[in-house]
Amino acid sequence: MDLILFGPPGAGKGTQAKRLVDILQIPQISTGDMMRAERAAGSELGKQFDDYMSKGLLVPDSLVLELFRQRLAAEDAKNGAIFDGYPRTVAQAEALDGLLSEAGRQVDSVVSIEVQLDEMIERIIHRRSCQSCGQIFHLRYNPPPSQDRCECGGQLVQRKDDTEEVVRKRYDEYLEKTAPLLDFYQKAGVVKAVDGVGSLDEITERIRGVLG
Repeated sequence: MDLILFGPPGAGKGTQAKRLVDILQIPQISTGDMMRAERAAGSELGKQFDDYMSKGLLVPDSLVLELFRQRLAAEDAKNGAIFDGYPRTVAQAEALDGLLSEAGRQVDSVVSIEVQLDEMIERIIHRRSCQSCGQIFHLRYNPPPSQDRCECGGQLVQRKDDTEEVVRKRYDEYLEKTAPLLDFYQKAGVVKAVDGVGSLDEITERIRGVLG
């Protein structure tokens, strides 16, 4: 199964993707994580990413697709993948369709995690991350052992961009640039909407339900 998790910033796509990895036995593919790994490894592709990113420029879609081509050929991704953070535009979606088609695959499901703006603001301003292990907590939905410490003992911090002002700006950008993707995939008949409000377990079960 090739699955895309869709939704606005703060919808919980990354958190649910990590949970679905164990359930579906397919890897989570995060564009940002893969780019960072390639840069850290000093690969030829990583050097090209570094050249663009160090200048504050967007990485061309052609390079991102090459990264996906390599990742999807890996043994653990041959039976499917969970796409996290990609595609973001209709052009990227069309390119991904072409890439998957080359391997005799297609996007099987697009799960749209639906969350209203007010709920997103509440979620994000209460989000905390561990400086040591990277674990993400939410003071209401997934509380840490203490207000300022992770299970590993690391210090919990609030990201500088986790503010209401930034959330509203990112939401407007999402509506303008990314929401048209939903129409694109609805025409293909693969969109399945789930309510994104509730506990992590409840949302995971809803996703499992629509995926059958």
